[in-house]
Amino acid sequence: MNHSMVSEFVFLGLTNSWEIQLLLFMFSSIFYMASMLGNSLIVLTVMMNPHLHSPMYFLLANLSITDLGVSSVISPKMIYDIFRKHKVISFGGCIAQIFFIHIIGGVEMVLLIAMAFDRYVAICKPLHYFTIMSRKMCLLLLVAAWIIGFIHSVVQLGFVVKLPICGPNIIDSFYCDFPRFIKLACTDTFRLESMVTANSGFISLGSFFILIVSYIFILITVRKHSSGSSSKALSTLSTHVMVVILFFGPCIFVYIWPHSTSHLDKFLVVFDAVLTPFLNSVIYTLRNKEMKVAMKKVCSQFIIYGRIS
Repeated sequence: MNHSMVSEFVFLGLTNSWEIQLLLFMFSSIFYMASMLGNSLIVLTVMMNPHLHSPMYFLLANLSITDLGVSSVISPKMIYDIFRKHKVISFGGCIAQIFFIHIIGGVEMVLLIAMAFDRYVAICKPLHYFTIMSRKMCLLLLVAAWIIGFIHSVVQLGFVVKLPICGPNIIDSFYCDFPRFIKLACTDTFRLESMVTANSGFISLGSFFILIVSYIFILITVRKHSSGSSSKALSTLSTHVMVVILFFGPCIFVYIWPHSTSHLDKFLVVFDAVLTPFLNSVIYTLRNKEMKVAMKKVCSQFIIYGRIS
Protein backbone atom coordinates (compact mmCIF):
# COMPACT_ATOMS: atom_id res chain seq x y z
CA MET A 1 0.00 0.00 0.00
CA ASN A 2 1.10 3.56 -0.66
CA HIS A 3 1.52 5.68 2.44
CA SER A 4 2.40 9.38 2.62
CA MET A 5 5.24 9.20 5.10
CA VAL A 6 5.55 12.05 7.60
CA SER A 7 8.76 14.06 7.73
CA GLU A 8 8.34 15.49 11.23
CA PHE A 9 6.47 14.93 14.46
CA VAL A 10 4.65 17.40 16.69
CA PHE A 11 4.96 17.14 20.47
CA LEU A 12 2.01 18.09 22.66
CA GLY A 13 4.38 18.69 25.57
CA LEU A 14 3.65 18.29 29.26
CA THR A 15 1.03 20.95 29.95
CA ASN A 16 -0.64 24.07 28.54
CA SER A 17 -0.67 25.91 31.87
CA TRP A 18 1.74 28.89 31.76
CA GLU A 19 2.41 28.69 35.51
CA ILE A 20 3.31 24.99 35.35
CA GLN A 21 5.41 25.61 32.24
CA LEU A 22 7.38 28.30 34.08
CA LEU A 23 7.85 25.97 37.04
CA LEU A 24 8.99 23.14 34.76
CA PHE A 25 11.39 25.46 32.94
CA MET A 26 13.04 26.59 36.17
CA PHE A 27 13.06 23.08 37.65
CA SER A 28 14.45 21.42 34.51
CA SER A 29 17.06 24.12 33.80
CA ILE A 30 18.43 24.18 37.35
CA PHE A 31 18.64 20.43 37.77
CA TYR A 32 19.96 19.85 34.25
CA MET A 33 22.86 22.25 34.83
CA ALA A 34 23.47 20.82 38.31
CA SER A 35 23.45 17.29 36.88
CA MET A 36 25.93 18.19 34.13
CA LEU A 37 28.27 19.93 36.59
CA GLY A 38 27.99 17.22 39.26
CA ASN A 39 28.56 14.25 36.98
CA SER A 40 31.35 16.03 35.08
CA LEU A 41 33.06 16.75 38.40
CA ILE A 42 32.79 13.08 39.39
CA VAL A 43 34.44 12.00 36.12
CA LEU A 44 37.23 14.59 36.47
CA THR A 45 37.79 13.68 40.12
CA VAL A 46 38.19 9.98 39.36
CA MET A 47 40.51 10.72 36.43
CA MET A 48 42.73 13.19 38.31
CA ASN A 49 43.01 11.39 41.67
CA PRO A 50 45.28 8.28 41.67
CA HIS A 51 43.69 7.07 44.94
CA LEU A 52 40.39 6.64 43.10
CA HIS A 53 41.80 4.43 40.34
CA SER A 54 39.99 1.38 41.67
CA PRO A 55 37.28 -0.80 40.07
CA MET A 56 34.44 0.79 42.09
CA TYR A 57 35.33 4.35 41.07
CA PHE A 58 36.07 3.29 37.49
CA LEU A 59 32.50 1.98 37.22
CA LEU A 60 31.16 5.06 39.03
CA ALA A 61 32.87 7.39 36.55
CA ASN A 62 31.35 5.49 33.64
CA LEU A 63 27.93 5.61 35.31
CA SER A 64 28.32 9.40 35.52
CA ILE A 65 29.16 9.49 31.80
CA THR A 66 25.92 7.63 31.00
CA ASP A 67 24.02 10.05 33.28
CA LEU A 68 25.47 12.92 31.25
CA GLY A 69 24.22 11.16 28.13
CA VAL A 70 20.72 10.56 29.53
CA SER A 71 20.36 14.23 30.47
CA SER A 72 21.69 15.48 27.13
CA VAL A 73 19.46 13.29 24.94
CA ILE A 74 16.13 14.48 26.40
CA SER A 75 16.54 17.57 28.59
CA PRO A 76 17.86 20.27 26.17
CA LYS A 77 15.08 19.66 23.62
CA MET A 78 12.47 19.54 26.39
CA ILE A 79 13.66 22.82 27.95
CA TYR A 80 13.85 24.50 24.52
CA ASP A 81 10.28 23.46 23.67
CA ILE A 82 8.56 24.35 26.95
CA PHE A 83 7.35 27.82 25.86
CA ARG A 84 7.07 27.03 22.14
CA LYS A 85 3.59 26.64 20.69
CA HIS A 86 4.78 24.46 17.79
CA LYS A 87 7.01 21.75 19.22
CA VAL A 88 8.45 19.71 16.34
CA ILE A 89 11.17 17.16 15.74
CA SER A 90 12.26 15.71 12.42
CA PHE A 91 11.73 12.02 11.63
CA GLY A 92 15.49 11.42 11.73
CA GLY A 93 15.81 13.36 14.98
CA CYS A 94 13.05 11.27 16.53
CA ILE A 95 14.72 8.00 15.50
CA ALA A 96 18.09 9.26 16.79
CA GLN A 97 16.56 10.21 20.13
CA ILE A 98 14.99 6.75 20.51
CA PHE A 99 18.30 5.10 19.57
CA PHE A 100 20.39 7.02 22.10
CA ILE A 101 17.82 6.74 24.90
CA HIS A 102 17.89 2.95 24.68
CA ILE A 103 21.59 2.45 24.06
CA ILE A 104 22.47 4.64 27.06
CA GLY A 105 19.71 3.04 29.15
CA GLY A 106 21.05 -0.42 28.29
CA VAL A 107 24.61 0.61 29.20
CA GLU A 108 23.48 2.05 32.54
CA MET A 109 21.51 -1.11 33.31
CA VAL A 110 24.58 -3.31 32.76
CA LEU A 111 26.82 -0.90 34.71
CA LEU A 112 24.51 -1.09 37.73
CA ILE A 113 24.68 -4.90 37.58
CA ALA A 114 28.49 -4.66 37.26
CA MET A 115 28.61 -2.38 40.32
CA ALA A 116 26.52 -4.89 42.27
CA PHE A 117 28.98 -7.63 41.24
CA ASP A 118 31.87 -5.39 42.32
CA ARG A 119 30.32 -4.94 45.79
CA TYR A 120 29.63 -8.69 46.03
CA VAL A 121 33.28 -9.50 45.35
CA ALA A 122 34.54 -6.74 47.69
CA ILE A 123 32.36 -7.92 50.60
CA CYS A 124 32.06 -11.67 50.08
CA LYS A 125 35.50 -12.39 48.57
CA PRO A 126 37.75 -9.56 49.83
CA LEU A 127 41.01 -11.54 49.56
CA HIS A 128 40.41 -12.18 45.87
CA TYR A 129 38.98 -8.75 45.06
CA PHE A 130 41.84 -7.31 42.97
CA THR A 131 42.38 -10.66 41.27
CA ILE A 132 38.75 -10.93 40.16
CA MET A 133 38.11 -7.20 39.59
CA SER A 134 41.28 -6.67 37.59
CA ARG A 135 41.76 -3.86 35.09
CA LYS A 136 41.06 -6.33 32.31
CA MET A 137 37.77 -7.39 33.95
CA CYS A 138 36.67 -3.75 34.36
CA LEU A 139 37.36 -2.98 30.71
CA LEU A 140 35.58 -6.20 29.70
CA LEU A 141 32.50 -5.18 31.73
CA LEU A 142 32.51 -1.73 30.13
CA VAL A 143 32.80 -3.12 26.60
CA ALA A 144 30.06 -5.67 27.35
CA ALA A 145 27.81 -2.86 28.64
CA TRP A 146 28.12 -0.88 25.40
CA ILE A 147 27.67 -3.97 23.21
CA ILE A 148 24.55 -5.05 25.12
CA GLY A 149 23.19 -1.49 25.06
CA PHE A 150 23.80 -1.25 21.31
CA ILE A 151 22.12 -4.59 20.60
CA HIS A 152 19.20 -3.72 22.90
CA SER A 153 18.59 -0.48 21.01
CA VAL A 154 19.20 -1.69 17.45
CA VAL A 155 17.05 -4.82 17.75
CA GLN A 156 13.98 -2.77 18.68
CA LEU A 157 14.75 0.05 16.28
CA GLY A 158 15.16 -2.39 13.38
CA PHE A 159 11.51 -3.42 13.70
CA VAL A 160 10.18 0.10 14.24
CA VAL A 161 12.10 2.30 11.80
CA LYS A 162 10.33 0.87 8.72
CA LEU A 163 6.81 1.19 10.13
CA PRO A 164 4.41 2.96 7.73
CA ILE A 165 3.54 6.23 9.48
CA CYS A 166 1.01 8.09 7.35
CA GLY A 167 -0.48 10.39 9.95
CA PRO A 168 -1.40 11.76 12.33
CA ASN A 169 2.08 12.87 13.35
CA ILE A 170 1.21 14.12 16.85
CA ILE A 171 3.02 12.59 19.84
CA ASP A 172 1.40 13.16 23.22
CA SER A 173 4.72 13.68 24.96
CA PHE A 174 7.83 15.87 24.86
CA TYR A 175 10.27 13.25 23.54
CA CYS A 176 10.31 10.26 21.17
CA ASP A 177 10.16 6.70 22.44
CA PHE A 178 8.88 3.34 21.25
CA PRO A 179 5.44 3.10 22.94
CA ARG A 180 4.08 6.41 21.59
CA PHE A 181 5.96 6.17 18.27
CA ILE A 182 4.45 2.76 17.47
CA LYS A 183 0.91 4.06 18.04
CA LEU A 184 1.32 6.41 15.03
CA ALA A 185 1.76 3.52 12.58
CA CYS A 186 -1.12 2.85 10.18
CA THR A 187 -0.88 -0.92 10.59
CA ASP A 188 -1.47 -3.54 13.28
CA THR A 189 1.25 -3.03 15.91
CA PHE A 190 0.11 -5.38 18.67
CA ARG A 191 3.11 -7.69 18.22
CA LEU A 192 5.55 -4.78 18.15
CA GLU A 193 4.05 -3.30 21.31
CA SER A 194 4.35 -6.69 22.99
CA MET A 195 7.96 -6.96 21.82
CA VAL A 196 8.82 -3.53 23.25
CA THR A 197 7.14 -4.46 26.54
CA ALA A 198 9.11 -7.70 26.69
CA ASN A 199 12.41 -6.16 25.59
CA SER A 200 12.42 -2.98 27.66
CA GLY A 201 9.79 -3.60 30.33
CA PHE A 202 10.41 -7.13 31.50
CA ILE A 203 14.19 -6.84 31.08
CA SER A 204 14.08 -3.78 33.36
CA LEU A 205 11.81 -5.59 35.83
CA GLY A 206 13.95 -8.74 35.77
CA SER A 207 17.20 -6.81 36.20
CA PHE A 208 15.68 -4.84 39.06
CA PHE A 209 14.67 -7.99 40.97
CA ILE A 210 18.06 -9.62 40.30
CA LEU A 211 19.82 -6.55 41.70
CA ILE A 212 17.56 -6.31 44.76
CA VAL A 213 18.01 -10.04 45.53
CA SER A 214 21.78 -9.63 45.08
CA TYR A 215 21.91 -6.69 47.46
CA ILE A 216 19.80 -8.56 50.03
CA PHE A 217 22.29 -11.44 49.84
CA ILE A 218 25.21 -9.02 50.28
CA LEU A 219 23.37 -7.29 53.15
CA ILE A 220 23.00 -10.61 54.96
CA THR A 221 26.73 -11.20 54.52
CA VAL A 222 27.58 -7.70 55.80
CA ARG A 223 25.43 -8.07 58.92
CA LYS A 224 27.50 -11.08 59.96
CA HIS A 225 30.45 -8.74 60.48
CA SER A 226 30.83 -5.85 62.90
CA SER A 227 34.09 -4.29 61.77
CA GLY A 228 34.51 -0.72 60.57
CA SER A 229 35.09 -1.88 57.03
CA SER A 230 31.73 -3.63 57.08
CA SER A 231 30.03 -0.43 58.22
CA LYS A 232 31.65 1.38 55.30
CA ALA A 233 30.55 -1.40 52.95
CA LEU A 234 26.98 -1.11 54.28
CA SER A 235 26.95 2.63 53.61
CA THR A 236 28.21 2.06 50.05
CA LEU A 237 25.64 -0.69 49.57
CA SER A 238 22.72 1.50 50.61
CA THR A 239 23.93 4.13 48.13
CA HIS A 240 23.83 1.60 45.30
CA VAL A 241 20.34 0.42 46.27
CA MET A 242 18.98 3.99 46.15
CA VAL A 243 20.45 4.53 42.68
CA VAL A 244 18.96 1.23 41.44
CA ILE A 245 15.48 2.20 42.68
CA LEU A 246 15.74 5.69 41.11
CA PHE A 247 16.80 4.27 37.75
CA PHE A 248 14.50 1.26 37.42
CA GLY A 249 11.33 2.69 38.98
CA PRO A 250 10.31 5.00 36.08
CA CYS A 251 11.57 2.51 33.44
CA ILE A 252 9.38 -0.29 34.77
CA PHE A 253 6.28 1.92 34.89
CA VAL A 254 6.75 3.36 31.37
CA TYR A 255 7.44 0.07 29.60
CA ILE A 256 5.36 -2.42 31.56
CA TRP A 257 2.27 -0.23 31.06
CA PRO A 258 2.93 1.32 27.62
CA HIS A 259 -0.80 1.52 26.81
CA SER A 260 -1.60 3.61 29.87
CA THR A 261 -3.59 6.78 29.20
CA SER A 262 -2.26 8.37 32.37
CA HIS A 263 0.05 11.39 32.05
CA LEU A 264 2.07 10.14 35.00
CA ASP A 265 4.55 8.41 32.69
CA LYS A 266 5.52 11.78 31.14
CA PHE A 267 6.32 13.29 34.52
CA LEU A 268 8.23 10.14 35.50
CA VAL A 269 10.40 10.60 32.40
CA VAL A 270 11.09 14.20 33.48
CA PHE A 271 12.16 12.77 36.83
CA ASP A 272 14.32 10.10 35.15
CA ALA A 273 15.94 12.47 32.62
CA VAL A 274 16.48 15.55 34.80
CA LEU A 275 16.36 14.71 38.49
CA THR A 276 17.75 11.14 38.66
CA PRO A 277 21.17 11.98 37.09
CA PHE A 278 21.50 14.85 39.56
CA LEU A 279 20.47 12.68 42.52
CA ASN A 280 22.93 9.98 41.44
CA SER A 281 25.83 12.45 41.63
CA VAL A 282 24.62 13.80 44.98
CA ILE A 283 24.08 10.35 46.51
CA TYR A 284 27.49 9.05 45.46
CA THR A 285 29.31 12.14 46.78
CA LEU A 286 27.45 12.98 49.99
CA ARG A 287 27.64 9.39 51.28
CA ASN A 288 31.29 8.87 50.30
CA LYS A 289 33.92 10.68 52.39
CA GLU A 290 36.77 9.65 50.09
CA MET A 291 34.99 11.12 47.08
CA LYS A 292 34.13 14.36 48.93
CA VAL A 293 37.79 14.91 49.94
CA ALA A 294 38.98 14.18 46.40
CA MET A 295 36.39 16.54 44.87
CA LYS A 296 37.45 19.35 47.22
CA LYS A 297 41.05 18.88 46.05
CA VAL A 298 40.02 19.04 42.41
CA CYS A 299 37.93 22.19 43.01
CA SER A 300 40.87 23.78 44.87
CA GLN A 301 43.17 23.01 41.94
CA PHE A 302 40.76 24.67 39.53
CA ILE A 303 40.46 27.73 41.79
CA ILE A 304 44.26 28.05 42.08
CA TYR A 305 44.65 27.59 38.31
CA GLY A 306 41.99 30.25 37.69
CA ARG A 307 43.78 32.76 39.95
CA ILE A 308 47.13 32.13 38.27
CA SER A 309 45.70 32.52 34.78
